[in-house]
Amino acid sequence: MNQEKMPFDLNKFRPPNVSMKMVRWGILGILLLVLVFSSFFTVGPEEVGVILRFGKYTRTVDPGLNFKLPFGIETVNKVPVERQLKQEFGFRTARTATVGVRTRYEERGYLEESLMLTGDLNAAEVEWIVQFRIADPYKFLFKVRNALKTFRDMNEAVVREVVGDRTVNEVLTIGRVEIANTVTQKLQDLCDQYEMGLKVDQVVLQDVNPPDPVKPAFNKVNEAQQEREKLINQARAEYNKVIPKAKGQAQQIIEEAYGYATERVNEAKGDATKFNAIFKEYLKAPEVTKQRLYLEAMNDILQKVGRKLITDQDMTGILPLFQLETQGVQK
Repeated sequence: MNQEKMPFDLNKFRPPNVSMKMVRWGILGILLLVLVFSSFFTVGPEEVGVILRFGKYTRTVDPGLNFKLPFGIETVNKVPVERQLKQEFGFRTARTATVGVRTRYEERGYLEESLMLTGDLNAAEVEWIVQFRIADPYKFLFKVRNALKTFRDMNEAVVREVVGDRTVNEVLTIGRVEIANTVTQKLQDLCDQYEMGLKVDQVVLQDVNPPDPVKPAFNKVNEAQQEREKLINQARAEYNKVIPKAKGQAQQIIEEAYGYATERVNEAKGDATKFNAIFKEYLKAPEVTKQRLYLEAMNDILQKVGRKLITDQDMTGILPLFQLETQGVQK
C-alpha cells in the first residue's frame, strides 16, 4: 500500500532544544579565547616589540612573553634588532650554500644597479653587499617612511658618487678597500642625518669588472700596461747596474785626487819646514853651513858619476900617472 507523500510544513519545524545557558557559555568562551590571544604575544630572542595604542607609539618591550591591550586597542610591531641584515646590489642570491651545494647568484636583470661611470669616463660593473643592523626601532619605524627602500636608494647614490671620484684602475684593483670604507662612512653619516635608526656594519665590493662589450679592449689595455711596466723595470735594472758603478768609479778618482793633493801639500810643508830649519842654522854660522851644504850636494852628485878624477888645481905634470883605462880612480 503506497502512502502519499505529505508536503513539508514549515510551521511545524522547530529548532533543536538548546538551552540559553549553553549559548552564553559558548559566547563567553569565544570571547575569552579572543581576549587571551589578542592580549599575550611572544617576542623572539633577536627582536623587540614596539607597542602602538590606536596607532601611537607607547613603549618597547623586550624578548619573551608580553601583554598588550586586547581587541586591537594596542598592536605590536616586531623589529629584529639583534639580527644582521643585508642588501645586495647588482646581483641576487638565488640559492644559499648548504652541505655539498655551493651558493648560486643571479646577475641578469640587475645591470641598472651595477653599471657605473668612473672618474676617468670609463664604465665598470660594480656589485656589492651592505650589512647593517637596526639600532633604534622607534626611528626605524616612524622617522622615515619605508626606511629599507630609502636605505637602498642611499646605497646606490653613495656608491656612484664614490666610484665617480676614482679611476677605473683604482675601482678594479688597488682602490676597492678604500672605496668600501668610504662608502661605509658616508652611509652611516646619512643614516644619522636622516635619523633612520640604522647601524652600517660594513660594505663589501663583491665583484668589479668592466662591461662585457668592452672587455676585449680593456684586456688589450691591461696587456699594454703590463708590457710598459716590464720595459720600465728592465730599464731600471740596467740603470741600477751601470749608474752605481760609474758613481763608484768617479768617487774613487775623486778620493785618489784628494789623496794626491794631501800628499803634495804635506811634502811641500815638509820641504818648507826643512828649509826654514836649515836657514835658521845658516844664520848662526854661514860659512860652516855653506861648507856642509856643499859637501852634502857633492855627495849626492858624485854617486851618480861613473869615473871621478879629483886633483888639486895647482898640481901639474901628473897626466902620465893616471891609468885612464881604470874606472873609478880617486885621489
